[in-house]
Amino acid sequence: MPSPTSAPSAPASTTTGYRELLRDSEFAGLYAGFTLTVAATTLSGFALGTIVNQQTHSPFLTAVSMYGATFAAVLGALTLMSVADGKRPRRTLVALQCLSLAGVAAQAIPGLPLAVRFALLLVLGFFQSLGTGTRMGLLAEVVPDSAYATARSLMNITAGGTAILGYATGAVLLRFLTPHGVFVVAAVLTALALAIVAATVREHSIRLTRRPGFRQTWTTNAALFADPGRRLLLLNLWVPNGLIVGCEALFISYDPGHAGTFLAAGSAGMLLGDLTVGRLLTADRRRRCTFALRLLLAVPYLLFALHPPVVLAAVAVFAAGIGFAATLPLQERLLELTPDPVRGQVQGVESAGRMTWQGIGAAIAGGIAQYLGPGTTITVVAAVSVAITVASANGGTRQAKSQRV
Repeated sequence: MPSPTSAPSAPASTTTGYRELLRDSEFAGLYAGFTLTVAATTLSGFALGTIVNQQTHSPFLTAVSMYGATFAAVLGALTLMSVADGKRPRRTLVALQCLSLAGVAAQAIPGLPLAVRFALLLVLGFFQSLGTGTRMGLLAEVVPDSAYATARSLMNITAGGTAILGYATGAVLLRFLTPHGVFVVAAVLTALALAIVAATVREHSIRLTRRPGFRQTWTTNAALFADPGRRLLLLNLWVPNGLIVGCEALFISYDPGHAGTFLAAGSAGMLLGDLTVGRLLTADRRRRCTFALRLLLAVPYLLFALHPPVVLAAVAVFAAGIGFAATLPLQERLLELTPDPVRGQVQGVESAGRMTWQGIGAAIAGGIAQYLGPGTTITVVAAVSVAITVASANGGTRQAKSQRV
């Protein structure tokens, strides 16, 4: 996955546990809705990637089909993301969930041309980016600042675990159902997410300072990107992660028979990393291990230059997945630099940028793989991610000088 005095620094230790968070019915509703949405998105991506691979046998189109919705996320960030901080964010989230349900259900229609499927993918990406900003803005109000990293950790862990089950379930379902049937299952999960959010989440309206819309979105975004330290922070959140997602997007082309294993291994590593970093480490230790985690995210993929056996490749992907936990301390720092009235938009921009770079990474990797092959491309893209991480290693110093939006 992905912001006029400085906020207080993060607490030295995490005091709120997962069980305590889940006792709050409102957080539990956001959490359950998020979990079902991730499950639906995972199944939809797997089903669409299968359809495109069967019809085109193109690594580029298959990669883009799995992560192409992320391209539209940047459009949401640039145009209407300020709706995440509107008067009725709960109503906004429910409306966006309804639109997502309609899009997933439309993908289940047999015989749709690929052009229509890609158009639906982009529309879904736009609405999902706005929904993410709204959801994260609500999350920042539902939980105290001291519990924010724990809440994001739990949601990231759930995303990883749900992705593992989603890819495994998708592979099993495709033995008994067509990809269109898998889309139907995804639509049912989306409908359940909508019902839970509508029933549990209360309305919040304390964040609005100005009328949301295109002008307000651009005003806040301009302030967000005006500071070099914040720009570097966002680069660290977006680009290395996006390139590694590009590596993951080549798994189906690299080894169709074991793609589900690789995807599940990466999700399992992500789960372990978020559990360890978000729940067991203090805020100070999270910050200190950020650079090492960012390196771990990419270095294991260099093994693909040797075309390793399936087991060794899966272990490398698992280890790399742990490195995704570097987003937690970076997101924590971004929240510190964000004033309350625009938390939803700034977090939405961060999420949209991270999603967009996942799509860019998939497109870059897929395009290169057309000429170099999937295995070599995975190695090249991972090497670029390592280079960017090393080149931006002094980002912590610059970030320390940043001011809030």
